Amino acid sequence: MGIEIERRFLVAGDDWRGQALGRQRLVQGYLAREDGVVVRVRLADAGARLTIKGPGGLSRAEYEYEIPRDDAQTMLETLCRGRALAKTRHTVPHGALRWEVDVFEGVLAGLVIAEVELPAPDHPVALPPWVGAEITGDGRYANAALVSASAPPEG
Repeated sequence: MGIEIERRFLVAGDDWRGQALGRQRLVQGYLAREDGVVVRVRLADAGARLTIKGPGGLSRAEYEYEIPRDDAQTMLETLCRGRALAKTRHTVPHGALRWEVDVFEGVLAGLVIAEVELPAPDHPVALPPWVGAEITGDGRYANAALVSASAPPEG
């Protein structure tokens, strides 16, 4: 079973931009959201994936499968209407960890979230100076909830 261990934070300022190593645009839509279980399709520069995530905050089950780009595009257009979002993900190293900074588009413009995947729930994390409030486990900031938002949550 795949496990995702991740902490998430709001981003305070743009100081991270000078440290970013790469970026990719992501469009993701949600096929199902029930009882904390989420089924997502994601189209990225590098390909397409179908992801199933279980309930949880810091740690949760996660299964990911590569799918054909054409299938992902069709799912986004036909099965995810009104339940999709777009963002640009930037890779930013800090200490021994790799952070991902997501800059949201559309009605979520202005929202910037940093996340870091960890090898264990108790793994120490040196916080970069550009992270703000921690939002790990705050359902308002889950991407599956953000697709229904008419504006970024107020934190």
